[in-house]
Amino acid sequence: MADVAQAQGGNRLEHFPVPFFAVVMGLSGLTLALHAAETGLDIHLGAATLAYWVTVAAALVIAALYGLKALRYPQAVAHEWHHPVRLAFFPAISISLLLLATATLARAPEAARVLWLLGMVLQGGLTIAVVSGWISARAFQTGHLTPAWFIPAVGNVIVPIVGVPLGYVEISWYFMAVGLIFWIVLLTLVMNRLIFHDPMPGKLQPTLVILIAPPAVGFLAWLNLVGEVDAFARLLLNMAYLFTLIVAVNLPKIFKLPFALSFWALSFPFAAITIASFRFAAETGSAVHKVFGLILLAVLIGVIVALILRTGRAIADKAICVPE
Repeated sequence: MADVAQAQGGNRLEHFPVPFFAVVMGLSGLTLALHAAETGLDIHLGAATLAYWVTVAAALVIAALYGLKALRYPQAVAHEWHHPVRLAFFPAISISLLLLATATLARAPEAARVLWLLGMVLQGGLTIAVVSGWISARAFQTGHLTPAWFIPAVGNVIVPIVGVPLGYVEISWYFMAVGLIFWIVLLTLVMNRLIFHDPMPGKLQPTLVILIAPPAVGFLAWLNLVGEVDAFARLLLNMAYLFTLIVAVNLPKIFKLPFALSFWALSFPFAAITIASFRFAAETGSAVHKVFGLILLAVLIGVIVALILRTGRAIADKAICVPE
């Protein structure tokens, strides 16, 4: 990945994009899904631990490169902030912190607390900033709207997953409320855009998978807040399954598209529904949902491996981190 930052025909660091943080989200999701599988099956092979340290390493590299970009090319960061599509990816930074906190909780609770507090504050600030950007004087076109706009909403519903175990219950309810209301609003807008307007550009087609994430993550957060699988939790989980089936039908044509960093949008939603399946199985004793979890985990691992290979090939071909 260091090659990304090297100059060739222009400084590649200047074009290091904020969607790279979706890589951290995907690897964090894989770590948590492997942990859920090992716990659910009572088999501890060390896969989750290996994935955790790979995730930490990737997060440090990506954060360092983007931080260096912010120092050297602040105008490039400002350009991304004012980009109608990339604006929604900025909360991927705070989501990465929250997911790292989730993966760290069982290993180092105090370190997880620090990561969670940083992620929570940043997520709260970015949510207000992004939504303010959406409703500002700028005129967004219908074509600018994609499922990537769900990213800020997803970040808010992640907060309770670690916030409740750490004892921050009331602030967790606040973030849950914010996440749910924006999920409902954006779901209506996104479905209108997908049904009644021109298809999304090829490089944004993978963001369709993000439809899975809000209800899947919302299910996990709701369980932490209420402490049981109630009717609303079941509604959230089954909505996530519906979107998973819709996405599955569209996956073959998505995989045929030329690779772009937006393909990493495939990873975290599949991880979220995998974890939710294992969690439901653990709470209710459902063998069927454990099987769902295993099938989804196999899909997730295949997706992550394919994404790593295609990302490596794109870096070698100098096909990413280039001017749009």
